[in-house]
Amino acid sequence: MEIALYQPDIAPNVGTLIRLGACMGAPIHIIEPCGFPFGTKDLRRAVMDYAQIAEITRHSSWEVFCAATQHQRHVLLTTKSAIAYTDFAFNADDILLLGRESAGVPDEVHQSCAGKVTIPMQNEARSINVALAASMVLGEALRQTDAFPTQAF
Repeated sequence: MEIALYQPDIAPNVGTLIRLGACMGAPIHIIEPCGFPFGTKDLRRAVMDYAQIAEITRHSSWEVFCAATQHQRHVLLTTKSAIAYTDFAFNADDILLLGRESAGVPDEVHQSCAGKVTIPMQNEARSINVALAASMVLGEALRQTDAFPTQAF
């Protein structure tokens, strides 16, 4: 299971997602351009020392990302889906795609994704923070595919 961030806007969210990926063994794809200089103080603070164990790939554009991941299914987390993430059948090699915090993804990206899932929430709520949404959906995807990291006790 992998996570892709489409043109992320907020450095602390990216840092949190890099840390999540490091802890769960989920590679992180960052599809540029970012809305902040990569490596800013906010990003470094959120990543802490997890950058050494995180697998991070930066892609210069959506097209470059698609070419590099063409044999994997892209599953978009979106508020514009009728399929709850808990009702979706994940594959072990899926890439969970998260849009920009400020604008999501453009229509052409939305339409190109093989899967689209949503997190059911209260009617008056607009969306959940991108890092929280990723952790919820990643947890379900790892559960379904029996792919949680093993921990020695």
